[in-house]
Amino acid sequence: MLVGTSGWQYADWRGGLYPPGLPQRLWLERYAECFETTENNNTFYRLPTRETFEKWRDRTPDAFVMAIKASRFLTHVKRLKDPEEPVERLLAAAEGLGAKLGPILLQLPPTLPADLGRLAGCLRCFPAHLRVAVEFRHVSWWSDPVREVLSAHGAALCWADRLGRPQTPLWRTADWAYLRFHEGRAHPWPSYGDGSLRSWLRRLRREWDERRDVHVYFNNDPGGAAVRDAARYAELARAEGWPVSRTPVRIPACGETTLAR
Repeated sequence: MLVGTSGWQYADWRGGLYPPGLPQRLWLERYAECFETTENNNTFYRLPTRETFEKWRDRTPDAFVMAIKASRFLTHVKRLKDPEEPVERLLAAAEGLGAKLGPILLQLPPTLPADLGRLAGCLRCFPAHLRVAVEFRHVSWWSDPVREVLSAHGAALCWADRLGRPQTPLWRTADWAYLRFHEGRAHPWPSYGDGSLRSWLRRLRREWDERRDVHVYFNNDPGGAAVRDAARYAELARAEGWPVSRTPVRIPACGETTLAR
């Protein structure tokens, strides 16, 4: 199980994950000391150059995995129409990560209803060796034909949580899993409590075991909640027998040192 957060460049993580005085240009190195994976959300807003991806590759440890959120040009502007050029451009840049390139996340806009042709056409553009997860946000996508298209292409349905509740059907459409935590209901907002975290471990266990890759990313970044929750989730998962990637043992108070395991 690979556990991390959706990005690493958050100013209010100073004094927690990032020691006071650590320059922002070293935040990725610090993050990678504590976590073995991240989901890069900035790529959704602006696709970096291949050179930037190559620099991220060189600045992180050998086992590091970076999932990439596909450009909004593909998902929100083109709305999966004519995907060949946007996908080619995305991969030409992201493959600068080399072996550290993880899954590609396609998060579709909530205003995009189901379109099997566009979905299948987009998934066909990705090489078979590359993992793709799809996060649907319109209820019309919840149908057997959509599930069949995902399964036929080996694409994972992205399971998503908001306020402790699944936002998707819990379909297994690939031999690996992708789970995103958007917002918890615990205090302080938007944290997750142990009950919610354990419920997701139970859901995952019903479909996968420790032999399968399970990517888990916390997107509830305000106030450092994502870092704390990722560390706690990993602790709970280890207690239940899951092998888990490196995560902080605890999140320090301002001025302390974060331990990793």
